[in-house]
Amino acid sequence: MDTTDPIIRFNDAGICNHCSEYLNVRAAHSYKGEETDIQFKALINQIKSGSKGRQYDCVVGLSGGIDSSYVAYLAKKNGLRVLGVHMDNGWNSEEAVQNIRNIAQILGIDYESYVLDWEEFKEIQLAFLKASVPEADTPTDIAILSCLHKVAHNYGAKYIISGGNFATEGILPKHWHYNAKDLTYFKHIHKTFGKGKIKTFPTFGFRSEMYYKLVKKIKMVYLLNYVSYDKMEAISLLEKELNWKNYGGKHYESKYTGFIQSYYLFKKFNIDYRRATLSSQICAGSISREEALEILKTSPFNQEVVDREIEYIAKKLGITVDEMKQIIDLPPHWFHDYPNDEKWLKYVYDTYRKVFKKEKLASF
Repeated sequence: MDTTDPIIRFNDAGICNHCSEYLNVRAAHSYKGEETDIQFKALINQIKSGSKGRQYDCVVGLSGGIDSSYVAYLAKKNGLRVLGVHMDNGWNSEEAVQNIRNIAQILGIDYESYVLDWEEFKEIQLAFLKASVPEADTPTDIAILSCLHKVAHNYGAKYIISGGNFATEGILPKHWHYNAKDLTYFKHIHKTFGKGKIKTFPTFGFRSEMYYKLVKKIKMVYLLNYVSYDKMEAISLLEKELNWKNYGGKHYESKYTGFIQSYYLFKKFNIDYRRATLSSQICAGSISREEALEILKTSPFNQEVVDREIEYIAKKLGITVDEMKQIIDLPPHWFHDYPNDEKWLKYVYDTYRKVFKKEKLASF
């Protein structure tokens, strides 16, 4: 990690606050061999016993990517009755679509697709691009959270199993990706830079989250934190057992997300998302710092590929290539440049964590 996070701090030993937090706090929840294996079995049994009389034990979000594919495999192999749910925002790569189909068919799990209204979603995405903030993909994050909780509620499922994990996602600066659940921030950007009214888009703020957590008792579970998770080993298993196809890079199961993380953020904000991923892997012990530094010597994108992607994305968003390039070249802004509920949300979530600090299932 480096000063592309504008509020990063380093101690006397040269260790940044992100790594310190990971090692001192988050690592307490990571895999510890037999101890964690026992916790994993207990968790699976808890999910099963808490789902008696229901059609499904859990809902699993499927993107066609590594994490979600592997966690679906893990859930099914441990005897859970899984309902796979995919939030379709119109940006799926062909490989991701086929991966999802293979996962559902080979594992024998039921599957639903939650399709967004493209015209409405397109305008929301354009608004975030025109706001010139790093959160260009926040509309997708919001929709995923919302649709998973809605589907779980519709089927009476009390557990949502996420592919999120400490091993590869334990570090992510707030200034790189601000809280997707801040609806004040979301609504201001849409009202200021967008067109039309939000009629069908599934929003998801902290009030919705508290409703599902506290009233409907739906829990978000991070199974990958209870296993020794290595991405290369996971890829090998998925390719062998589920006919899984690689889509070319982290989050490239979505053409838009891949473009945003590999090129847009790097070009506009000098944010290299690989730094956060590699730092997480270093702290998890799956890669050395020297190996990570060698990777960072390479470009996060291929210019020829980017040129094609800009043309494709511009056309799909209904703007010209020149307009897309003008958006990319706009001066960068951050979440604190616009109205937001950062302080209020921090208070709410800090209070929640204190009250429910023994609730390990929801900790991430």
